[in-house]
Amino acid sequence: MSAAEIDQVLKEGELEKRSDNLFQFWKRKTCVLTTDSLNIYADQQKRSKGKELKLQSIKTVDCVERTGKFVYFTIVTTDNKEIDFRCSGESNCWNTVITMALIDYKNRKAIEGFKTQQDADAASPVS
Repeated sequence: MSAAEIDQVLKEGELEKRSDNLFQFWKRKTCVLTTDSLNIYADQQKRSKGKELKLQSIKTVDCVERTGKFVYFTIVTTDNKEIDFRCSGESNCWNTVITMALIDYKNRKAIEGFKTQQDADAASPVS
């Protein structure tokens, strides 16, 4: 992770991810949410090659359910893949932080697009 990315860390800690295999076991993952992506590592030292889920590829955070000590939620990607997670419901849960990061990311992209359009309009000659 670069120095610029470290400055942009929104949340870091453990999440449990449901595996894609037949038995669908819950596996603990070390996760780092930045302003642009959710990085998922198999170990706490982040030595294993991590998976990067870019916020631009997330459509929504869905299916929030509280049961006992866990909060379950699903990240739906732009290609309609569903990734199931759970976290302890005792503290500020991941689903809320990921949802807020996604809203912030989409707002930043919308503002960038608007500014680009304004610049293009300002640069074009008036007839």
